[in-house]
Amino acid sequence: MASLKEMRNRISSVKATQKITKAMQMVAAAKLKRAQDAAQNARPYAERMAAVIGNLAAGVSGDGAPKLLAGTGSDKRHLIVVAAADRGLAGGFTSSIVRAARERIAALQAEGKDVKIITIGKKSLAPLKRLYADKIVESYDLSAERTLTLSVAQPIADRIIGLYEAGEVDVVTLFFSKFKSVVSQIPTARQLIPAEVESADGEKLDLKGAVYEYEPSEEGILETLLPRNITVQILSALLENMAGFYASQMSAMDNATRNAGDMIRGLTIQYNRTRQAQITKELIEIISGAEAL
Repeated sequence: MASLKEMRNRISSVKATQKITKAMQMVAAAKLKRAQDAAQNARPYAERMAAVIGNLAAGVSGDGAPKLLAGTGSDKRHLIVVAAADRGLAGGFTSSIVRAARERIAALQAEGKDVKIITIGKKSLAPLKRLYADKIVESYDLSAERTLTLSVAQPIADRIIGLYEAGEVDVVTLFFSKFKSVVSQIPTARQLIPAEVESADGEKLDLKGAVYEYEPSEEGILETLLPRNITVQILSALLENMAGFYASQMSAMDNATRNAGDMIRGLTIQYNRTRQAQITKELIEIISGAEAL
């Protein structure tokens, strides 16, 4: 049995840990509101761009369709982009994204497809590197970025487009966590190349019978919009991830704080019982000694 001093030290240690987890919970809660607003504000722009591309794509077909829209005509080579967190202590946030990506990779390999991987965030690299070190072509660490803007997503988009234009990949899929609520973040797969021509809600843009003539042509507009859309979709995914990360961290630190409180109460009860037993033992020894005299 541990001595009273050891038990006091352990209680003090758990109390110190509880203060840290409580502080981290409060910091995550403060950052969550800003991250949530940023993610929600980015959604209409990304959804509207997807809708515009879907509308333009309806009038483009055949050899005139941009390569980012039409694809290569093959789905043999896949690029999996896994966007997760740069920090830990957020429960199963990163593991849920990585698990979804691993399942897709395993399914593609079972079909005989060639797979390449790009990781975004330090925490996504380690679990994938253990299994697919030879398939990782690039990894991005965004921990030094204080704010997420298009300038952050642009190098990632350029790398993806470069691999596609070099003929190294046919299909590009982005994995991230879509923020739904404080207690719910959904691992999501979004195809970037060939571009999906439907809006985020799965419906084509309704023109209500109107006919538009474009200058320049639909093909020319799409040639500009499609690379931009990849950057926007990546930024939107990173903002969704940030909101989901702080929500998961807040929940995880809240659970850790509660668990620390339960541990402190249990240790305090054990300490008091041990102390009382020692006092009782000492009293018995004193009384026994007095009676012996």
